[in-house]
Amino acid sequence: MGLSSVNPYQAAAGGTLPAALDQKAFRHCLGSFATGVTVVTAETNGRRVGVTANSFSSLSLDPPLILWSLRRQSSSLDAFLKASHFCVNVLEASQIALATRFASSGAGKFDHVDWTPGRGGAPILPDVAAVIQCRLYGMQEGGDHLIFLGEVEAFSSTASSPMAFVHGKFALAAAHPTLTPAVVGDFALGWG
Repeated sequence: MGLSSVNPYQAAAGGTLPAALDQKAFRHCLGSFATGVTVVTAETNGRRVGVTANSFSSLSLDPPLILWSLRRQSSSLDAFLKASHFCVNVLEASQIALATRFASSGAGKFDHVDWTPGRGGAPILPDVAAVIQCRLYGMQEGGDHLIFLGEVEAFSSTASSPMAFVHGKFALAAAHPTLTPAVVGDFALGWG
């Protein structure tokens, strides 16, 4: 369905699709969807790279696959294209400094960060909520981004609260106060 087509769901909600997409308004709309915050890392030929990404998502349990995307203009793109592995570091709620450090395009992102090498040399960051180590499984074109698919080779998680991102701001993830343990189960993971 193209941008000029009538979307019955949007028409029912009183919205219209513009002939030329207003990117700022679209970005604001997408910001209504809360995400986690990750730092995706890789190593190739001795060069370590890392980027803050909220485009991470689970994809498949069998085989275990995840995905994330990177802007084509990223200075780290070439290194991720050449790396055999990458690591998704799911940030803990207090790690705003790490999120902002790896969101920058400057050099020295790993300076004074006590990382350890993971699969394929991809850096594992300290004290994160979860670590997902992946072998590059494939790539897919996605407009101004490239989508990376990873086959999970190792993972670990802690009981710490992960960082969230919504409406263009860092946020806290918390259970809804009306939920009971019987309601949560696998449904909360979307795999129920």
